[in-house]
Amino acid sequence: MGCSMPRIIVLKDPLTPEEHLKLGVSYEQNNELDAAEREYKAAAKGLPAAFLYLGNISFRKDAYKEAEEYYEKAIEQDPANADALNNLAWLYYTERRNLDEAERLAIRAVDLNPRKADIFRDTLEKIRSLKNNP
Repeated sequence: MGCSMPRIIVLKDPLTPEEHLKLGVSYEQNNELDAAEREYKAAAKGLPAAFLYLGNISFRKDAYKEAEEYYEKAIEQDPANADALNNLAWLYYTERRNLDEAERLAIRAVDLNPRKADIFRDTLEKIRSLKNNP
């Protein structure tokens, strides 16, 4: 008879949502997008901000519809998430659609987070330029 190894069953995730998020960021920085996505999904179970990161991964994979859904979920969970507002505006700019909504989102992002206003204003300026010169 062979020796069998005991099975270890983990009933509770040993990582917190924040730790999953940090691990996902690490994977993303190493361009391991599937691993990052897996960690962000685990984080999203207890950390609504993780939907922003899932949107970013989807955007990087050119899965724009999925990215849009994640950004919308991030905004739904936290209407003051300026990064999610800006990123959804940028997605609309990239796809050259919903430009009026994109402009509104970018303005709101600027208003909500003055520390990142330069980044968000860049998004806003590009949207306005596209609207004026289709």
